[in-house]
Amino acid sequence: MPPSRTPALLVTDPSGKVLEHPRLLATVRSGDEVLLPPEPAIPLPEGGRLVHLPGRRPVGVDPETGELVLVSEFQAGRRRFVPHAVGALVPPGWTRTYLPGEVKGDGPVLPQWAYTGAGWDAERGTAVAWALHTDRRTHWDPGRFSTPELKARVRTARAADPENRVLRQLETCALVYRCFTSQNLFYGRDEGALPVSTMCNAACVGCISDQPEDGPPASHARMDDGPDAEELARVAVAHLRAAGPRAMVSFGQGCEGEPLTRYRVIAQAIRRIRAETSRGSLHINTNASLTAGLAALYDAVLYSIRVSLNSAVADLYEAYYRPEKYGWRDVEESIALSRERGAYLALNVLTFPGVSDREGEVDALLSLVRRHRVDQVQTRSLCIDPLQYLEVARDRGAGGRPMGIARMLRVLREGAPWIRVGNFARGLGERARPAGVGVER
Repeated sequence: MPPSRTPALLVTDPSGKVLEHPRLLATVRSGDEVLLPPEPAIPLPEGGRLVHLPGRRPVGVDPETGELVLVSEFQAGRRRFVPHAVGALVPPGWTRTYLPGEVKGDGPVLPQWAYTGAGWDAERGTAVAWALHTDRRTHWDPGRFSTPELKARVRTARAADPENRVLRQLETCALVYRCFTSQNLFYGRDEGALPVSTMCNAACVGCISDQPEDGPPASHARMDDGPDAEELARVAVAHLRAAGPRAMVSFGQGCEGEPLTRYRVIAQAIRRIRAETSRGSLHINTNASLTAGLAALYDAVLYSIRVSLNSAVADLYEAYYRPEKYGWRDVEESIALSRERGAYLALNVLTFPGVSDREGEVDALLSLVRRHRVDQVQTRSLCIDPLQYLEVARDRGAGGRPMGIARMLRVLREGAPWIRVGNFARGLGERARPAGVGVER
């Protein structure tokens, strides 16, 4: 029988209004399997929200029999309709542990968001989600962003350098997409974004800035006019001088292509920045495809790197990234180079419940971490229609039963006790490993 504390199932009407099912309990998905939640839910965090999954049919659990029930019809008052499933989106600093319990109906491919299992806790009177608080540093709390003075700060920065293409792009990212790293640039604090590239040498299935005509709408518009080294340096120097002890600028953002395709411009920018100031950290977020280009950035004194990957197994990695003129072997060569050059080395692991946490996948990731003495694993819930990614991952990657995202992270910490496991990049003064092993504080 289901545990008494299992949350109630949520559904929506055709307009997207969220409703509690009067009898059925919530389910979650792990890979191809829809199941009763194996772990407790948490109250939906501040900054999180419930979302409508159009064309996805909700699956609940009968509390009397424990059987799964596909909800094909729902009645609310006098209205009877075909319901849609509900998921949650959790804020930065949280990592989802399970997907929404749903199956495909007649709807479209879902937009690219990190859909998380959700339900309703009647005793607490609150929505709940299946997620872990994996990075507790308060300077990334949602309440510090999108504040009333942000628009004025953007206007002031743009007026001071009106032709700067970096600031032009970041205005959209900060005000429309509400990107925290972009907003930091205008707040003059912590890690600031430096988008640089219009091009990419991968065609990721879940790319948030470029999708084919028959794909889901891209959630971001890609940068269409790459800045030069002088523009990058002007923005970076001003930020590093103002941003305090966690000062950092990072090349490579979700609103652009692959920054290493413009490594020559970045190398010039780094030299210009360091001619003006020695403050802060210079960082890149990258697919690590061009090892020679990365070497040029280390020659120019790049300090840290975050390498994105969905798997440490070549066939699954390449099926998702769909690389052009590079492959998994090049990525690992760049990781090895980063360790050789003494950079702060982080992996941006795009997690997906039921795939990333397969026993074989976890073993392969842990082996990569140990082999190259990786400093940090940043967990990033993969933004993609869950059923779309399952098609990519089917019969690819390493096998084994899913162990759950929570256990996956415990295995990584226990198998490589020196690593940080969190969600955010670290400035120069934050990179010493604190005593003990655990979730970032």
